Amino acid sequence: MGDLIAKLYRVRLTEQGVGKYLRRWGLSFQRPDKRAVEQDAEAVGVWREETWSAIRAKTKAEGGEVLFADQVGIRSDQVTGRTWGAKGCTPVVRRTGNRFSVNAMSAISTEGRMHFMVFTETFDADVMCRFLDRLAGHFGHKVHLVLDGHSAHRSRKVRAWLAAHPERIELHFLPSYSPELNPDELVNADLKRSPPRHSRVRDQAQLAAETRRFFYRRQRQPHIIRGYFGGPHVRYILE
Repeated sequence: MGDLIAKLYRVRLTEQGVGKYLRRWGLSFQRPDKRAVEQDAEAVGVWREETWSAIRAKTKAEGGEVLFADQVGIRSDQVTGRTWGAKGCTPVVRRTGNRFSVNAMSAISTEGRMHFMVFTETFDADVMCRFLDRLAGHFGHKVHLVLDGHSAHRSRKVRAWLAAHPERIELHFLPSYSPELNPDELVNADLKRSPPRHSRVRDQAQLAAETRRFFYRRQRQPHIIRGYFGGPHVRYILE
């Protein structure tokens, strides 16, 4: 910015001076958010302005409930969190050298409700149908489930399950390459940041137990779940 000012106006400012002006103009130093180049901006606009309104109106007319869902993988060699250390001396955390992982599927609502399933197999249509079965069993009314366009979500087996249970769950798909529209993505990020004990797990069973412990804890914290809907990219849900 200092170089640009010098080029345009032939005035050379110090780094501190440039920062002072930027802050005065309402700017702050931020890490840029990521957007896929494949994202269709027009489709995102239609989702925000039209599709979401239609889903909300339909849900209200049917006396149902909207939940946002997503799946996530947790690995034993994943680096979580930071800590303080002396300059030039990187802190060391001792952990197992074995590599294993678990997966999870979760769904959240603006009311602070959370449902989840932890599993060790690859996420596919069978796992998705099992999750739909479990999710539907928790509700006495229809659920409108919003998620991305993963191939398992659109599979023939899932479509057959939905056709057999039209009064229980209906799926709605977000625009492609638009994870920022899904507040459940914030649950995934929270999960990967939160568990301090993941560094001490020795096998897949312990990792699965720690992952379930995170979700059980969040289920008892509806105020945090509601907070996932307050981010700048998903605030449209509450408008």
